[in-house]
Amino acid sequence: MVKKYRILAINPGSTSTKIAIFENENKIFSVNIIHNTASLADFKGIIDQLDYRKEMVLDVLKENHIALNSIDAFVGRGGSLYNVPSGTYTINKRLLEDSRIGIDGQHAASLGALLANDLATTNNKPSFIANPPCTDEMQTVARVSGLKNVKRCSRFHALNQKEVGRRYAVELGKRYEDLNLVIIHMGGGISVTAHRKGLAIDTCDCLCGDGPFSPNRCGGIPVEDIVKMCYSGEYNRKEMLSKINGKGGIMDHLGTDNLIEVNEKIKNGDNYAKIVYEGLIYQIGKTIGSYATVLSGDVDAIILTGGIARDNNLVEKITDMVKYIAPVKVYPGEFEMEALASCTLRVLQGVENAREYTGKAVSDFLI
Repeated sequence: MVKKYRILAINPGSTSTKIAIFENENKIFSVNIIHNTASLADFKGIIDQLDYRKEMVLDVLKENHIALNSIDAFVGRGGSLYNVPSGTYTINKRLLEDSRIGIDGQHAASLGALLANDLATTNNKPSFIANPPCTDEMQTVARVSGLKNVKRCSRFHALNQKEVGRRYAVELGKRYEDLNLVIIHMGGGISVTAHRKGLAIDTCDCLCGDGPFSPNRCGGIPVEDIVKMCYSGEYNRKEMLSKINGKGGIMDHLGTDNLIEVNEKIKNGDNYAKIVYEGLIYQIGKTIGSYATVLSGDVDAIILTGGIARDNNLVEKITDMVKYIAPVKVYPGEFEMEALASCTLRVLQGVENAREYTGKAVSDFLI
């Protein structure tokens, strides 16, 4: 008889904290705790929200008669760490310290490790993070840019991309490590990644201005024009950074990052909205082609996932552009909670070993 493990997964976002309980692969409870923006504004920084969010999680569990001591392991979404290989990491002292500092800037995802650790420590249970956004398996040649002091970095939706890669492999009766895949996560940010035999060997830095533009990020953009904007006197540093991540992309063009609203504009005859929408599709398809080249055209499948993958028209048009390369598979939405649980389960079952976070960046040993 297969032993049943109870796993609590925690995924903090900017204004919400998702929690879910799994018994092995089966989700038995989930809730998205919405945080009042006025309440969050009372905190100086994201890490200061820890106790507030923890109390809300505990309250929800209590209301639903879920005892913490019934949980076998706790896993949180990690973030703001040094770049690391993919895998499931035991939450240790160094990982907690770097999460609090925010090595790569502060993000709500950093709270995942802190919340998981606090809840686990109280109950003397193990705690983990898995495939954080700083997951880094890029081949050395992919790190080189056109400026000596600027290195291409790995920042992508590793948690969801690795999960859908594994799901597709299972459907084929194969292992993720046996396949070459181009996987595209399409949400507020869009990351396109070449996966070769289980390693994400190249990806676009979807956080800091690379790859296709997205609903609220600018993507790759002519650099000289950005330099001119920086020195125009019209924008301060914070405003320019927000144009890269948060207020760029479709938001900058159309004043919304909601594709449903964009499609409504198009239906109502807004020709500019139609051009921007088609530009998004064009850039995604073009970027997929470039990452297929990274794999020398040896691509088993192209996988589209994320919230935007629910837009059937967009998916159909991207598919028409790239289907000559490989079959296109669509996994609409995201599977981050399932990914957190499955990564943890593989460790609990002894299928994989948990990794140890050392605080040393992968790329420090390369170029």
